[in-house]
Amino acid sequence: MSDSVEKNPWDALRAFTNARIALGRAGNSVPTAPLLAFNLSHAQARDAVHHPLDAAALHRQLREHGFAATLDVHSAAPDREHYLRRPDLGRRLSDESRDLLAKAASASQPDVVFVVADGLSAVAAAKQSVPMLHAIQARLQQDWEMGPVVVARQARVALGDEIGEMLRARIVVMLIGERPGLSSPDSLGIYLTYAPKVGCSDAQRNCISNVRPEGLNFDAAAHKLHYLLTHARRLGLTGVGLKDESDALLEATAAAGNASLAGGSVSASGDNPSDMR
Repeated sequence: MSDSVEKNPWDALRAFTNARIALGRAGNSVPTAPLLAFNLSHAQARDAVHHPLDAAALHRQLREHGFAATLDVHSAAPDREHYLRRPDLGRRLSDESRDLLAKAASASQPDVVFVVADGLSAVAAAKQSVPMLHAIQARLQQDWEMGPVVVARQARVALGDEIGEMLRARIVVMLIGERPGLSSPDSLGIYLTYAPKVGCSDAQRNCISNVRPEGLNFDAAAHKLHYLLTHARRLGLTGVGLKDESDALLEATAAAGNASLAGGSVSASGDNPSDMR
């Protein structure tokens, strides 16, 4: 930083956050470098909104990671312009996609169907969805029947409700690109809904947000998602009635591990946070 720039005494705090703080001052304005960085972030956020999802490449990645059964659907929004101007169209399937899912539905009822959707950041869906699915798959191999992975374009969150309903899923999990921020153009959001059907409200969903290496990493997100899925199936609900207490489970596990290393044991009466039946 040149001598003409007045340094901010909070500069040391920048080591702990990506937020735009302690940028310094050049006269009555911010220095040139932070201004250019802001303009770059703004351009990246705009690009993320308009960048198309390469569905074919995503299907290839899914197959390479062991997800052999995949389906490709499209919302009723014919293009990005309609998608941005008409959110309602992004919440319903196109006629062709509805016919496809009707043919793909099986007699059995899968426990969970995962939907990968572009949302407002196809960049996030392309970068984060496959590692996230890989992380959660390892936790769901036992006693969980997974339906096909559905790749959805021009999709809003509620599109997962119709997809889940048509595939007869007990729970639908939507992995969708979140609205880009000025420091996070590639954040993935995860929404899960029990007994999905057209008309579900946001109060009937749970959300895990900011999934990306620089935010909530894949292992931590998979832990939260597995906790919510397990209790959603046990309780028969998601949304405001299902609380995320997965952090307490991690703390209890860590405490038990420490006690075991010390040669002791931990027990408690009443509800056991590690009991996820």
